[in-house]
Amino acid sequence: MREGDGDESNPVDRRPLAAGLPPLMPAPRILLIIGGGIAAYKSIELVRLLRKAGYVVRCVITRAGEQFVTPLTLAALSENKVYTNLFDLKDEVEMGHIQLSREADLVVVAPATADLLAKMAGGIADDLATTLLLATDKPVLAAPAMNVRMWLHAATRRNITTLRGDGVTVMEPDEGEMACGEYGPGRLPEPAAIKEAIDAALANAPAPVPLAAPATLADQPDFAPANRRPLYGRRILITAGPTHEPIDPVRYIANRSSGKQGFAIAAAAAEAGAEVLLIAGPVPLPTPPGVIRVDVETAVEMAAEVEQGLPVDAAIMVAAVADWRAADAAPQKIKKDGSGQVPPLALAENPDILAGLAKSSERPTLLIGFAAETNDVIAHAEAKLARKGCDWIVANDVSADPMGGESNRVHIVSKDGVDSWDRLPKHAVARKLMEKIADELEKIAPLERD
Repeated sequence: MREGDGDESNPVDRRPLAAGLPPLMPAPRILLIIGGGIAAYKSIELVRLLRKAGYVVRCVITRAGEQFVTPLTLAALSENKVYTNLFDLKDEVEMGHIQLSREADLVVVAPATADLLAKMAGGIADDLATTLLLATDKPVLAAPAMNVRMWLHAATRRNITTLRGDGVTVMEPDEGEMACGEYGPGRLPEPAAIKEAIDAALANAPAPVPLAAPATLADQPDFAPANRRPLYGRRILITAGPTHEPIDPVRYIANRSSGKQGFAIAAAAAEAGAEVLLIAGPVPLPTPPGVIRVDVETAVEMAAEVEQGLPVDAAIMVAAVADWRAADAAPQKIKKDGSGQVPPLALAENPDILAGLAKSSERPTLLIGFAAETNDVIAHAEAKLARKGCDWIVANDVSADPMGGESNRVHIVSKDGVDSWDRLPKHAVARKLMEKIADELEKIAPLERD
């Protein structure tokens, strides 16, 4: 199953990375902010239309909006969690309001009440919705809905002028009878019209201006356009997590890999502008934004997906692939027979994915393996480098800090020697590794950029 941008339900281009095909692209992502007011009920139909058209939709609803539409309804239609509270510790750990505001392709405010428009124009951020609007660097489309007198009020007219001057697309409201009984402009445009405006906003989004790539990721703001990033134009394949090798329908051979380092590397590669294919073993981690993900269970499945994902500029084999599998997995659960004898378990060797890639006719330009060791870390890594035929081995000592921790101390072993790094959080290891990979690819296979 292929996924994109953290959603198992996200529709994505399912073609494998291959020569001659256009890049894999995730479905367009909409962050829908729903303000208070009776017109909020139309947001339900808007979500349905957007999902039917293939958009990925995440909803944020204000406290006032919750008086008219329930988060449960929006979650069911969008097939995504609905966000309501700025000060939600779990959400801040898993997503964070800054990340939520920037991972969308377009932010849509519908209905945009007079209160929301005023706060947007004034730069006020006193709840989740307004904080997201102030924090986003993405295009914003607002569909107003309010009483006719509120729409025609001088303060609202000033706010609309300010917002349009700031680059916000503000739709004209429909004219008609209001819920309050008055008649005039102020009705929320119909969902089909808002959907058309969304289509147009995404189709007419200006292309980023080509700029020189920064020397390091640290020099690059979070909102830098893709073609300003050091891995723009590169295709990166990453494996992560363990593999599970079935013994019978309920038991398997596995290891303690959490997948955290591999997923951090995939996130950093996407941040650096690369097109990223992540082949993940069974781990309960969300897909990093901008990453195409393929879930597998066994080493044989992972090997097949890696082969299908070629060609790529770099392959980073972080997964802790099981060395062996049961030669003949039992079709039913193996039971004790009361004899006290342990049933025999014949093992077969799993495919060596890293060594196979090194010998492939489509060998990546840069091939990187990982080695989790408990002793003689560098010596084992040097031997693995020679044995596997790859370019680098990233080695780490897991004897004192078992797999699943939040930090790593790694040694980059290559034919040029050993580059040892201090212990860093895994996301920092990932970003530093991307800087090194970007530099190496520019040396050995420079790209022509605009």
